[in-house]
Amino acid sequence: MTAPFDFAPLLAPGTPAPAILWKGFPKYNFIGGHNDAKHVPVEALVTAATTVLRREGATLATYGLNSGPLGYRPLREFLAKKLKDHAGIGCSPDEILITSGSMQGLELVNSLLLAKGDTVLIEQETYGGALTKLTKLGVNVTGIPLDEEGLRLDIVEQTLADLKKKGVTPKYIYTIPTVQNPTGAIMGEARRAQLIKLAAEYGVMIFEDECYSDLIWSGERPRSIYSMANGEGVIFIGSFSKSIAPALRVGYIVAKWDILGRILGLKQDAGSGALEQMVLAEFCTQHFATHVPKLNKTLHAKLQVLREALAEQFGTSAEFGDPAGGIYLWIKLPEVVDTQKLAQAALAAGVSLNPGPEWSTNKAYARNRLRLCFANPEPETIRQGVAVLAEVCRREFGVPLRSANVDRKS
Repeated sequence: MTAPFDFAPLLAPGTPAPAILWKGFPKYNFIGGHNDAKHVPVEALVTAATTVLRREGATLATYGLNSGPLGYRPLREFLAKKLKDHAGIGCSPDEILITSGSMQGLELVNSLLLAKGDTVLIEQETYGGALTKLTKLGVNVTGIPLDEEGLRLDIVEQTLADLKKKGVTPKYIYTIPTVQNPTGAIMGEARRAQLIKLAAEYGVMIFEDECYSDLIWSGERPRSIYSMANGEGVIFIGSFSKSIAPALRVGYIVAKWDILGRILGLKQDAGSGALEQMVLAEFCTQHFATHVPKLNKTLHAKLQVLREALAEQFGTSAEFGDPAGGIYLWIKLPEVVDTQKLAQAALAAGVSLNPGPEWSTNKAYARNRLRLCFANPEPETIRQGVAVLAEVCRREFGVPLRSANVDRKS
């Protein structure tokens, strides 16, 4: 019998722990960026795929679909118009690079700008994937606290001044200003203007992540930072994952060509998925403007179901806001609760959640906070899942003292 080959000594330094074999989603799934299954426009995507393949399928024989390395040109043309109408961004299709999800956009920008030991400023509570990648790169991450409007600029200014005294210029300020992840905050235009002025004064780039900006209940939003700065000193990324479907893995970077050309030089992957780009361009040109409001109506209703369920099951033990958009709710529990331990116990009961420390640079601050994604579960599943979560939390930490408005004294 052949002995198992021991490859452990061959692993590169810093290799992460092995992934756990996936065995399906839990019954009550509140993690990740999953979206509403009933609003994936399957039939329209089928029609779009059939139409575009019959018309242009032969271009699959070439890398880049006869559109070049920036990505399928009709999709970039759609985005240029959509970004102008939605975010105020005036850019040409040749200032847009299609990526394999916004995650690749993050990686490409990091590859362009960062080296071990560099410093970046980010929101104290932010996208966990961004934190993970910065940690792996060995970058010094400075978290800036948030308020109801996002980044606190008084602390940004003080931090930049302190770093300047040490001879340190951060490589960028990473922000999710429009439906912040995980808090849902939306930065107003006055604060955006102040941030642009501060960044220019200290010679720091702004890295603007707008993956959730389509998901605003009212449909109204401030102009993007990129727009307000006329694209100077700002790199912008976005995605179709939240507005259409996360499994399609299509994102994009917007930047002036002097920056985008260098990013393109790093994207040595022979291009992002061609079929996805073709189908999205065909679908979005006809249906995006009507699809997103319908999706937002459903997401807003699910958010209110989640908020009502939390109020019923946790009472005053859970503190949370009423975000103006997005797919997440950021929740504060009593200080006795450790949400990392809660997540383990809850998963055993069939409830998955994102513990706060995974989404924050301040682990102590986020210890009793958690993020719930409400987009994918159906309303009744949300209610049931929150009831199970409350029971697990009461059993493990003694809170909530009330469940479903009934005193629990035993």
